[in-house]
Amino acid sequence: METKKPQIHRLLTAGLAAVAAATAALTSATWAKAADTEVNLYSYRQPFLIKPLLDAFTKDTGIKVNVVFAKKGMLEKIKAAGDNSPADAVLTVDIGRLYALKEAGVLQSIKSDALNKNIPAHFRDPDGMWYGLTARGRVLLLSKDRIKPGSIKSYEDLTKPEFKGKICTRSGKHPYNVALIASMIAHHGEEGAKKWLEGVKANLARKPQGNDRAQAKAIYEGVCDIALSNNYYMGKMMTNEKKPVQKKWAAAVTLTYMNQDGRGNHMNISGAAVTKSAKHKDAAVKLVEFLSSDEAQKIYAEDNHEYPVKPGVPRSELVQSWGDFKADTLSLEKIAKLRPAASRLVDKVGFDDGPGS
Repeated sequence: METKKPQIHRLLTAGLAAVAAATAALTSATWAKAADTEVNLYSYRQPFLIKPLLDAFTKDTGIKVNVVFAKKGMLEKIKAAGDNSPADAVLTVDIGRLYALKEAGVLQSIKSDALNKNIPAHFRDPDGMWYGLTARGRVLLLSKDRIKPGSIKSYEDLTKPEFKGKICTRSGKHPYNVALIASMIAHHGEEGAKKWLEGVKANLARKPQGNDRAQAKAIYEGVCDIALSNNYYMGKMMTNEKKPVQKKWAAAVTLTYMNQDGRGNHMNISGAAVTKSAKHKDAAVKLVEFLSSDEAQKIYAEDNHEYPVKPGVPRSELVQSWGDFKADTLSLEKIAKLRPAASRLVDKVGFDDGPGS
């Protein structure tokens, strides 16, 4: 009997180990299943803009998207939570915000053949940290009554003396303008960009203020004749049934693309990334991939008047009515790295102090 005890002990130990292994496997499988059925998204983009996209993703994949909308503080919230952050993916506008997330170390690189195929190289991070999903042009809105067609062909033309007192824009420190100034640094060097910004400042009609739509309103009211704006605001004004006065603002201007004889119109993006702390990484990658697909790109184009980044996906009929254009293919990674220098230039020339300061 004594000789059987070690055997019984070994058998009992092996049995317990097998049960533990089976339990662990079951638990892992359960968690894996949960991970595949939901994804937590932090979004700067407004709910009404992305709800159709997320609904379509859930319908196609069965994966539920839990969304936290944030106007500001996304980076701080993710950093503060660290590895315990519930965010699996982030959705935001402007290359500056995406690059800040990358620099803070809260994103992880993802490898995806679908994303690399769908998104041109200059619209994605070379390390796979972030991916552009829509493109938007920083265009000019010109008074139909007071600016002769063809008199402004480039951003550089904004410094011409004949346009003194005719330009309106939002703050030079706004991310959309900072990115444009960063592109000017990339193309002309810091000193060249400084001279350009001083020239634009000298031609301002008033201190920089308001948002992009406010600049179209100023043209309608005769405050100025030329304004910087992102292209999709024109579409929003033209189709605004709740505030039809904005249709009058849009009717007073012509959307004009810049630098068509040279490098092309400056572009920015909205984009997405997967967080370093993602608990549902596979689902997060699937979401980003879906947002780059034909189906999602078409929704983006139709609902928000943005340009699809995936080649071959058509723009909306409204956007097409503004004509074809040449886009600047400067890497947004390079623009992002030059943003601090661009922001310093705004302060150095006192741009937001307005003309005559």
